[in-house]
Amino acid sequence: MTEQSEWRFSDDRGQLSTAPRRPERVLAYVQAGATLWGLGIRPQGIFGSDHDGPDPDRAKTGTLPLDEVAYVGAGSGLDVERLLSGRPDLVVAVSYGNGHVYGLAPETAKPLEERVPVVVIDVSQARTFEEIGDRFAELARSLGAEDRADADADLDAARERLRTIAAAGGTGGPRVLALSPAGPDQAHVARPKMWPELRVLTDLGVHLVEPAPGPGANWSTLDRAATFALRPDVILTDIRAHAAPLDELRGDEYGAAPVVPWNPEPLYGPRDHARFLGLVADALEG
Repeated sequence: MTEQSEWRFSDDRGQLSTAPRRPERVLAYVQAGATLWGLGIRPQGIFGSDHDGPDPDRAKTGTLPLDEVAYVGAGSGLDVERLLSGRPDLVVAVSYGNGHVYGLAPETAKPLEERVPVVVIDVSQARTFEEIGDRFAELARSLGAEDRADADADLDAARERLRTIAAAGGTGGPRVLALSPAGPDQAHVARPKMWPELRVLTDLGVHLVEPAPGPGANWSTLDRAATFALRPDVILTDIRAHAAPLDELRGDEYGAAPVVPWNPEPLYGPRDHARFLGLVADALEG
C-alpha cells in the first residue's frame, strides 16, 4: 500500500472502515493503545472505561510514553467533542461481545462513528489469546508497523520456559490462583476458563485453581477464609487501580505465597505477553 492509497480495515463487527490514506492520529481505548504501542504504533491519545478515573491507570498502560500520549478521560466524563478534541483520524476500541464498544456509552459511540472511522477488536472469552493478538497485529500492520521476529522469538522462548517449569512440577505442581481483591474481607476469584490469558497458562501446564460452580460468570466472589481455603501456592493479583491491595486481603495470616502482578485487561503484543509469562515462571521456580 502506498502512502496515498486508500486505507481499509474490516473490524470484528464485520464493519469496514476506510480512509483516503493511512490513519496517523489514532485515539484508542487504553488496552488497545498500549497493545498497539507494543506492536510499533504510537497512539495520539487514549481513553478509559467506567472503571477508570481522571488519570490513566498505569497498570493498564504498559510501556506507553504517557508524557507523549494524551489521556482524554473515561466513563461518563467522555463525550464526542472531548474524544475528537485531538482531531483523531481513527478510533480503536475493544468489545466483549455483540459489537458493543467497551468504555463508551451507546449515545456517545454512535455519533462518534458518524464523524471518524472506529475499529473494534473483540477481546471476549469466545476467542483465544492468540486470535486476539493476531487481530491487533493485523491492525498494526495496516497502520504501518513492521513484523518483529525478535519479539516473536522472545515469546516462543518464554512459552517454552514456562512449559518446562510447569511440567517439572507434575500433577502436584504449584496451585496458582488468579483474583481481584475487593477489600479486607472479600475477593473476586477468576474462573480460568473464562479468561483468554489464563487459558494460555493452563495450556502451558500451569495448575490454575478453579473455584466451585456458582454465581458469577467470570468471577466467583468469596470471603477471605474461602479464598485462602483454595490453598494457593502462587497468587496472580489484579493490580488495576480500582482493585484493593492484596496485602489488605491476606494480612499476616496468608502472606506466604509468591505474588505475580496481573492486569485482567492484558496487552496482546508478544513482548508484553512474554514479560507476563516470565513473571509467572519466576514465581513457580521460586
